Amino acid sequence: MSKRLENLLGALAVALSDVIGSAVETATGHAGAMGAALATLAQEPGLGIEQLRVPLGRTQSATVRVVDQLVAEGYAERRAGRDNRSVAVVLTGKGNQAAARVLGSREDALTDALGALGPGERKTLTAALEKVLAAITTDRGHADHICRLCDLAACPEKVCPVELAARAHASSASANPDAALATRSITPGGDQP
Repeated sequence: MSKRLENLLGALAVALSDVIGSAVETATGHAGAMGAALATLAQEPGLGIEQLRVPLGRTQSATVRVVDQLVAEGYAERRAGRDNRSVAVVLTGKGNQAAARVLGSREDALTDALGALGPGERKTLTAALEKVLAAITTDRGHADHICRLCDLAACPEKVCPVELAARAHASSASANPDAALATRSITPGGDQP
């Protein structure tokens, strides 16, 4: 059996990662988690540090440093969370503009990459991507990490294959209490679920 499909997919993944990473860095002036933090907070305002940590794939202390940088550069501000013991991170106007640039640059890069496909090919690729994304999603945290730069309006929760797979994993995990500890839900305004 040929490994050509896997090789082509790997090359595409690397190429798109490079293009999107470069576009996000250009939009924010920073490499790393800054773009993902802006995109996430623009679409889910008021997340706490612990909630933001998951999609960024960072430790709690590394996420605090990202938030410190966002605040220092005027992109975000810290507010009291739901219980006044936690912190909610909210983008400023400048932060929302930067987040729009991040999401726009990602969309432009992906639109350019898919420009060679006709309508039928786009439909076929969509179905294949939905299937593969659902298959590789392992839990809620992984789902949030996968979708950290997604345009949530373009792929609403009710049809997002990653979200649906995370819910399915959470449902099956409810029968196993140890597995259920790996799931979380985002509730704006604090670090507690």
